[in-house]
Amino acid sequence: MTKTTVPTLDHLRQAYAETSKATQLTPLLESAALARETGASRVFVKTESLQWAGSFKARGAYWRLKKLSAEEAQRGVVAYSSGNFAQGLAAAGQALGIPVTIVMPVDAPAAKREATKGYGARVVLTDHGDRAREEVASAKAREISETENLVLLHPFDDPEIVAGQAGAGLEALDQLAAKGVNADIVLCPVGGGGLIGGVALAFHYLSPDTQVFAVEPEGFNGMGTSLAHGAQETMPLGPKSICDGLMARRPGDAPYAAVTAAGVRGLTVDDAAVRRAMKVAFERLKLVLEPSGASSLAALLEKKVDVSGKTVLLIATGGNVSLADFMVHVNNA
Repeated sequence: MTKTTVPTLDHLRQAYAETSKATQLTPLLESAALARETGASRVFVKTESLQWAGSFKARGAYWRLKKLSAEEAQRGVVAYSSGNFAQGLAAAGQALGIPVTIVMPVDAPAAKREATKGYGARVVLTDHGDRAREEVASAKAREISETENLVLLHPFDDPEIVAGQAGAGLEALDQLAAKGVNADIVLCPVGGGGLIGGVALAFHYLSPDTQVFAVEPEGFNGMGTSLAHGAQETMPLGPKSICDGLMARRPGDAPYAAVTAAGVRGLTVDDAAVRRAMKVAFERLKLVLEPSGASSLAALLEKKVDVSGKTVLLIATGGNVSLADFMVHVNNA
């Protein structure tokens, strides 16, 4: 399988059959209040924030580790991550008995760093200064892989990661079908694109009339820009976003191939909208979402797409946020 191979439906199902043995079947919530406010027919929220290790990342991480050979598993793995893949991979490695080293930017949230250590991973911090943090952390992970003979894993640019993350979409499709409905629109947060690659393929194969949208922070909309221009593009360095998990400047090759095949379109949200969405999620859905995880709800509330009379599915991707940071965000909403 090459990096740009688009996983088949059978591949997605094989990955889900294996990962579902370890991951949670996350709840699908419905909000009549959000439907009334936005003019949608129905609004559903796939609560990946309640997933093992606090985000959808555990799905792809577990599947990728299961694909290692016995010799690779014994050597251990190294990857870079700003936080959620770090926790997902560390948790999966702990469950499977595979040593995990994670390279994290020094400005990654402290709660995510400590949680990663709590799952037994070794954490190496990098200081990127005025350089792109992803590039610095990635280079350090490659260096560790070479010097310590560890298997280098990418947090999103891997068709096996895409296949593993698709479980969130397959589950949501089953849960919607059990309620007798189909989603007209799916709003999915995007960093490097591993999740939306899998979710978009699941809907492309099983619900082809559903339109999937990539939701990105302003200034970090590499996926949407690439899709609009028909070629992968790298966003210039700019101000940070509170969506620390969505600050990839360029979509991965594997996710880009998947979302292109599935006809995904892009949307952007600003930090103010995300803060408001975090507050709304807490008050109306009783969900604690990190900024990245609330971006799909932000797009709905800001009416970034016309949902009038439509059935909408939001992917709430993660809830890994400290109480202190959460309070700062919602109090400034």
